[in-house]
Amino acid sequence: MEKLKQSLPGPEDIFRATLSNGIVVLARANFNSPSISMGGYLPAGSIFESDEKLGLADFVSSSLMRGTQTRTFDAIYNELESVGASLGIDSNVHNVNFGGRALVEDFPLLLTLLSESLRTPTFPKKEIETLRMHMLTGLALREQDTADMAALAFDRMLFKGHPYSRPGDGFVETIMSITRKDMKEFHHRCFGPKGMVISVVGAIEPQKAADAIEHILGGWQSAGQTLPPLLPKTKPVRKTVRHHHSLPGKSQSDLVIGMLGPSRKDPEYFPASLGNSILGQFGMMGRIGDVVREKSGLAYYASSNLSAGTGPGSWEVSAGVNPRNLDRAIDLIEKELRRFVKNGVTKDELADSQANYVGRLPLSLESNSGVAGAILNMERYHLGLDYYQRYESMVYAVTRADVLEAARKYIDPERLVISTAGP
Repeated sequence: MEKLKQSLPGPEDIFRATLSNGIVVLARANFNSPSISMGGYLPAGSIFESDEKLGLADFVSSSLMRGTQTRTFDAIYNELESVGASLGIDSNVHNVNFGGRALVEDFPLLLTLLSESLRTPTFPKKEIETLRMHMLTGLALREQDTADMAALAFDRMLFKGHPYSRPGDGFVETIMSITRKDMKEFHHRCFGPKGMVISVVGAIEPQKAADAIEHILGGWQSAGQTLPPLLPKTKPVRKTVRHHHSLPGKSQSDLVIGMLGPSRKDPEYFPASLGNSILGQFGMMGRIGDVVREKSGLAYYASSNLSAGTGPGSWEVSAGVNPRNLDRAIDLIEKELRRFVKNGVTKDELADSQANYVGRLPLSLESNSGVAGAILNMERYHLGLDYYQRYESMVYAVTRADVLEAARKYIDPERLVISTAGP
């Protein structure tokens, strides 16, 4: 295991530098492959949107590669395809995220295309309207998807009055209202080097990677770049709330049951994460899957998920069931949650879950892109460059009492948010 620890990314082989304009560069060499993987983010997500323009950040990020001051949409993708490279940009609540891959000799081209897309997009009218139609089609499909509609209502109830309550892809009326002027203003206001992080992993010396980024992106300045707003506090619901979204004619109902959970930086994160694995992920979807799907045959799928990020997280159970079995499935899930907070987990369950966490870590770091993403997360959540070298000991330090304490802190069976969608 000591040899494994030495092979994991750590402060000895992760290069970290801050460029003259504030961009943070993280790099790690791997000369076993002729390629490089690049990932990164900058704070320009949907947290900057108004309610009237929901979906604006998503619209902008999806438009960045559809034309710049020096290249058309077709020219950008033709250049990428000609060298077998890839580049993509998307957004979430907090950030615009980007990622790409190329042979090491094409790294300057990848950086150039990223720089132009982030700094000088032109939002061509024809491309914008084509993209708008794609987005509206996606929203129309969402309106008829029971899982999507249950999840939307769940977020709206759980995070009432909080930016996390809003859908990042907006609504039909908000997407229709967004103009090219709105997109240009959002880009001018939110895009810049402050808070930007880039990680590069592959067949390049870390200092050379940083020099290349400095050469192409180091001159980017944006005096008017807005800082992200502070997140408001969230409050758990005072009593169980339930909402049903009616979709006549559907053969399946979907449900989401849950509550607020820890953020990624909370001390309860690891106990809650291991507990969640036992509750609804490990093996055939954990205890929830065993009770609702395997033993009772009530669900097409049933599992739990801990969503923990920068702000408040959620701890939720989701399932897809025959509409006739909806109430029975909810009852079984509630009973399983009560058992979970009363009795906790067994010694064997925790040991199996811990072994799974430690065993799958090296697999997640086999590729350059896996390492690049891991390094980004260390920076994003301030975990420390030695995080993965401490990972095994942190996982095995969690006790049954820790899991039970985390479960009792976050799961109150009398104060659940229950969202369902179907006929």
